[in-house]
Amino acid sequence: MPDDTLPEIRSGNYADLGEGIRLHYASAGEQGAPLMLFMHGFPEFWYAWKDFLPHYGRHRFAVAPDLRGYNLSSRPAEVEQYRIGRLIDDIDKLIKALGYRDAIVVAHDWGGALAWSVAISRPELISRLVMMNAPHPIPFARALATDPAQQAASQYMNWLRRPGSEDALAADDFTLMQKFLRGFSGADWLDGPTLAAYKEAWGQPGAIRGGVNWYRASPMYPPTDADPGAGRLELREEDFIVPMPTLLIWGEQDQALLPVLLDGIERVVPDLRMVRIPDATHWLAHEKPAQIRAAIDEFLGDAP
Repeated sequence: MPDDTLPEIRSGNYADLGEGIRLHYASAGEQGAPLMLFMHGFPEFWYAWKDFLPHYGRHRFAVAPDLRGYNLSSRPAEVEQYRIGRLIDDIDKLIKALGYRDAIVVAHDWGGALAWSVAISRPELISRLVMMNAPHPIPFARALATDPAQQAASQYMNWLRRPGSEDALAADDFTLMQKFLRGFSGADWLDGPTLAAYKEAWGQPGAIRGGVNWYRASPMYPPTDADPGAGRLELREEDFIVPMPTLLIWGEQDQALLPVLLDGIERVVPDLRMVRIPDATHWLAHEKPAQIRAAIDEFLGDAP
């Protein structure tokens, strides 16, 4: 395909993973070209990658799934359905269902947390890793347990873990969901058509509960007076090494994930390239898509 021709995004695709789980995905490019997998976070869905799929679909098969619990993918109600082992299996099965053995993975937020886990536990599935404002589990657990500033920044996680948080998020035409996206940035990117797409995804039955269940199922949360949270974890750096070439892109104005989360990361990600964007927030993929595409292109050897 000529470089000046961008393929269209095709949604409405499904991969059956077994055990009653199927993942919806959008794609650009031709199946059979190298697989590039894009993994969103909370409270987003595949649409978070709309500015990336056509660009990478020129030379690759660019695929952005709705992760388990979101939008048009399976949305089981039980918290145990969102334990990390099941989520890792989803990515393993998705790659194989698409006809591949491995993928370049690009991930953000909870999609990044899952991608770190896949990279650590099943490194054969990921050839190269691109992470965007998603903390590696070692510095994240450490900061949640011991760093007062990060503990304060992460208090929203404990609120989301409470029973009924999904109902509060859905109330008044998703007012709190909108604040989630607007609260960490000016959110100029959240225009009318984009907000309408998000509201449609949030309105799928059980979709907000599915997203919130990722928080409820994870041991990563700040301590309370009654619960040590991440402080109960005893993690060894040598068990959490990420072996593949990794690009970490970090928006430095992220109010939820603080710079302390980058301390010592080179010890657990030895083949690391880091790009810091001083004026980007947690929603950097929306705010700086061209800058991020350029960084990924250089990392992949696609830069002109």
